[in-house]
Amino acid sequence: MVQKVKQQRDLFESERSFRLLVEGVADYALYMLDPNGIITSWNIGGQRIKGYFPEEIVGQHFSRFYTETDRANGKPARALRIAREQGRYEDEGWRVRKDGTFFWASVVIDPIYEDGELIGYAKITRDVTERREAQLKLEQMQKQLAESQKLDALGQLTGGVAHDFNNLLMIISGSLHALKRGASNDPKMQRAVAAIESATKRGAALTGQLLTFARRQSVNPEPVNLAERIEAVREVLDTGVGSAVRLVFDMTPDIWPVTVDIAEFETALVNLVINARDAMPVGGTITIFAHNETINEGPNVGDFVAVGVEDTGQGIAPDILGKIFDPFFTTKPVGKGTGLGLSQVHGFAHQAGGTVRVESELGKGTKLSILLPRQHVEHGPDQGEAIELGGCGTVLLVEDNPDVASVSRHLLEQLGYRVLRVADADAALREIEREDIDLVFSDIVMPGKLDGLGLARRLRENRPDLPVLLATGYSEAAADVRGDFPILRKPYEIHQLSRAIAGLRR
Repeated sequence: MVQKVKQQRDLFESERSFRLLVEGVADYALYMLDPNGIITSWNIGGQRIKGYFPEEIVGQHFSRFYTETDRANGKPARALRIAREQGRYEDEGWRVRKDGTFFWASVVIDPIYEDGELIGYAKITRDVTERREAQLKLEQMQKQLAESQKLDALGQLTGGVAHDFNNLLMIISGSLHALKRGASNDPKMQRAVAAIESATKRGAALTGQLLTFARRQSVNPEPVNLAERIEAVREVLDTGVGSAVRLVFDMTPDIWPVTVDIAEFETALVNLVINARDAMPVGGTITIFAHNETINEGPNVGDFVAVGVEDTGQGIAPDILGKIFDPFFTTKPVGKGTGLGLSQVHGFAHQAGGTVRVESELGKGTKLSILLPRQHVEHGPDQGEAIELGGCGTVLLVEDNPDVASVSRHLLEQLGYRVLRVADADAALREIEREDIDLVFSDIVMPGKLDGLGLARRLRENRPDLPVLLATGYSEAAADVRGDFPILRKPYEIHQLSRAIAGLRR
């Protein structure tokens, strides 16, 4: 008899301890359901997570925690059926608190049997909203990293191709000057030369877009007022959109100054306008906007000037929205687009220290904004385009490609200079010791221990009085120049070369 009383007392204490344990767990909602899904017990975790006191929820059906959509689809009943038939039910999804707010729940339902008969269910619910948000953020970061790696790989490929192509264009462009003189009295030859010149300029523009996308273009950033620059190309944009498209300008007063390469900015703006025009085959409205914007959260925090284009066109489908900045990706018919316009915009924005934001809805149009960081500098007046058509003195030309060197020598001689040519930096240093040199004109990418930038820095230490002009069609080293030395982009024409040399003497 004493033994039986002791067993009953031990059982009572065990049940009491278990009940206190269950009722005291605050991080999990632990409760019981009868076979029909009616709540028969409730713990403090359920009260904390779902907001109901025991007297409010015991006796209610557990389906009230589900969303209206899930209830309409029969999800609560299906959960009990699966638990009953398979011995366990596990799921994650949205659940509803007493105050109507949503949380992401991890749910486990186990059937409870006594003497082979189903007497109810044990249900465990955990609020994993924070875990889910962290996972989504991680997935987004991984996606951005993968996209960045893909763009970097494409950038390396396109940058290398553009480098070689720019050298070819340099040879073609430089040789045109000799052809022009020979074609002065031959109309057919003049037309052929004009066609070659036009194709060369188009090729230079394409390689420029490739290099900007690859972020390997040597740029010449300067403080500018974007409203003024947009106004300067307004006529070109008006002409480019055609009569079926209405062009609207929405410029906020007192736009903050930014530091950009003017030519690349204008190219990016034209690319955006042309893409917007092509998205409206039957016409519509294109709004070119610029306004100040302060961003306080997210990956890009700070003061920016948002400049871009909004159209009333077809919009971009969600499945291709992530591809629009890929080089050579285009939805236009064959022959109607190169697929480099938006990749140039992407490259320009990031090269300028900013980013690109796209908002689009099918059938309602697209808004593409370039966010450029505010520069706290005063915007000075534009410098005039001084072109010096004559020259004297000796130029040391440092160029390893003999064909490019031949063209560059010819242009310099046309400007009136005596030209000495060497193939690398070491030879250039030796030549400077032997000859009286007035100017060094060097390519950046060269074989040997010193490239053109290294040569320029060595000369600045040893011969600070000797002017140095650098040239490149592509160079990662050019990113380190940071305005220390002037850079002439390949392919260049004689007036650009003349202007660059004249700038060294100011």
